[in-house]
Amino acid sequence: MHDLTWRPLTREDAEASADLLNAMETADRIGENYTAEDTLQELVDPYADLERASLAAFDGDVMAGYMKIRFKPSAEEVHRVFLDGGVHPGYRRRGIGTALVDAGVAAAKVVHALHHPASKLVVDVNRPERIAGLAELVRSRGFTPVRYFQRMEHPLGVLGDPEIPGGFRVEPWSERNDDDFRTVRNEAYRDYWGAVPMPVDLWRNKITNQTFRPETSFLLRETATGAPVGMLVTMYWVADTEATGVRDAHFMLIGTLREHRRRGVAGALMGHALRAAVDQGYDRASLNVDSADPSGAFGVFEKAGFAPKMRYVRWALEA
Repeated sequence: MHDLTWRPLTREDAEASADLLNAMETADRIGENYTAEDTLQELVDPYADLERASLAAFDGDVMAGYMKIRFKPSAEEVHRVFLDGGVHPGYRRRGIGTALVDAGVAAAKVVHALHHPASKLVVDVNRPERIAGLAELVRSRGFTPVRYFQRMEHPLGVLGDPEIPGGFRVEPWSERNDDDFRTVRNEAYRDYWGAVPMPVDLWRNKITNQTFRPETSFLLRETATGAPVGMLVTMYWVADTEATGVRDAHFMLIGTLREHRRRGVAGALMGHALRAAVDQGYDRASLNVDSADPSGAFGVFEKAGFAPKMRYVRWALEA
């Protein structure tokens, strides 16, 4: 490791970051491909403090590994900080990953003390369980598995006309109803494990960015009152299609207000989004779901035709 240059990430590292992540994909095969525009979106995240809470190792112009901390915009009893990172396949088994995880935990403590010092700090790592050596690495640094998530996929194909439950109407995303989407997301996700409300700046960075697909994103309203009760947001990564030839419509957010659950809201939204994805030439739809979701989302998605394909593990360290 002594021949590497170590420094914080900057916005100018988008191309090198994309190169690293795409090199990692050749070894890990987790279905994540990136353009420099994608990685720039991560680097300008308003809740990523690059100067205090990121670190990258360079071998000349090649990024050999990196870590980045993302803190939460709000926290109550617990502040769950995300530690993201990885090591280039050509530089693994040299101790770089261990150094980056240790640096990440230390950085998490710094940003936690700055933003939510009254809360309990937990550092989270969320990665597919199939990545070789990851479990051994994070276990060695004190992390334990606390949650499991599934990536589910739908083959699309021939679909019937979507049905809308009585008393509701559906509408696509527009600039006029964007804040309704965000409001429903924040209310619906209040009882989702680890979720906190998304302020406008985070919504724009993480949701309505260059990967957002408004033509396959829908809002459901109550006909009598006009009140929004559910929403579905679709995203699409060009780099994945360039690497695989498959156009995947990823349902990034699906949420229903608690008082309207079990009334067919999520099913109606998925029906509309699946049909729109077929009409727009997508080959597949996908989503991620918490295996222990209390609302029974896994069963709803299975009923809609989604099948589990890859499991993610949420590793946590109480720091």
